[in-house]
Amino acid sequence: MPDVTTTTPTTTGPATTGPATTGPAGPLPVSGAPVSLEHGPYRAELAAVGATLRSLTHDGRDLVVPFAADVVRPLYRGALLAPWPNRIVDGAYDEAGETLQLPLNEVERGHALHGLVGWAEWRVESSEPHRASLVTELAPSDGYPWRLALRATYELGDAGLTTTVEATNVGVGEAPYGVAPHPYLVAGEGRVDDWALTLPADSYLEVTDDRLVPTGVHGVTEREGFDFREGSVVGETFVDHAFTELARTGEGQVATARLTAADGGGVEMTWGPELPWVQVHTADRPERENDRVGLAVEPMTCPPDAFTSGIDLVRLAPGESHVASWTITAI
Repeated sequence: MPDVTTTTPTTTGPATTGPATTGPAGPLPVSGAPVSLEHGPYRAELAAVGATLRSLTHDGRDLVVPFAADVVRPLYRGALLAPWPNRIVDGAYDEAGETLQLPLNEVERGHALHGLVGWAEWRVESSEPHRASLVTELAPSDGYPWRLALRATYELGDAGLTTTVEATNVGVGEAPYGVAPHPYLVAGEGRVDDWALTLPADSYLEVTDDRLVPTGVHGVTEREGFDFREGSVVGETFVDHAFTELARTGEGQVATARLTAADGGGVEMTWGPELPWVQVHTADRPERENDRVGLAVEPMTCPPDAFTSGIDLVRLAPGESHVASWTITAI
């Protein structure tokens, strides 16, 4: 199970200590209060709805698929996913002998998708030229009867953009919890088919074709096109699967995914041991403007349907916090 750091929260909920928006006075954009960050060649644009990474560039080159401030965020692009990432099958799970039912927001497959804070209006707690923190509090509900305070901190540095998410149980009872980001990485010109992915994962989670319900963990060599350990061009391969058993390096036990274009440029994402899974999705869509334009790489604390399986599920006692972070770097 990922490390859980116990802290004593200083407040029972987020307080706004900085500006509500870095944009001009007037109505907020559809995507929420905007925040702009910069450091050297890096630029990042944040949106308060979902504490979303709206764009990230290096010397003007996109590292993630961006979207405009005045549109509803498409396809969870850049959002934070909590208190669970990915799917809860049928939106139902058992907790302390009681079956809890979450709203089914993945209607076509009948699942509860990507948590409860992705459409919340986060508040800008603090903002500096290279760093900003956004906060929200998740109120108890029928399907998730726990209260969480969440803080997302985005910081640009020489190594790119580091995001840190801290969740604290500020209510009563032990809360199940998971978190992940949802960026669509961009290596350069072209589409997903043209880029090479290097992902040092030995295993992946097989799912059913129709509803993506987990069926078991297998070695990456058991499915054609799923072994990215030495790097390979994605081509026409369809992927919407969680990978695990990640090779890690250094004292921080860092896992690295690299997406590169034919010219050798690209983007890299790194994360620590608190995130033992990573969802990879080739973003196959019926709309040409969205179809395979970026590769979703989502480091996760737990696999899909973890509220049911319990695999790598974080459980936060009252007053406990969990911290996870990841970094996106230009190659």
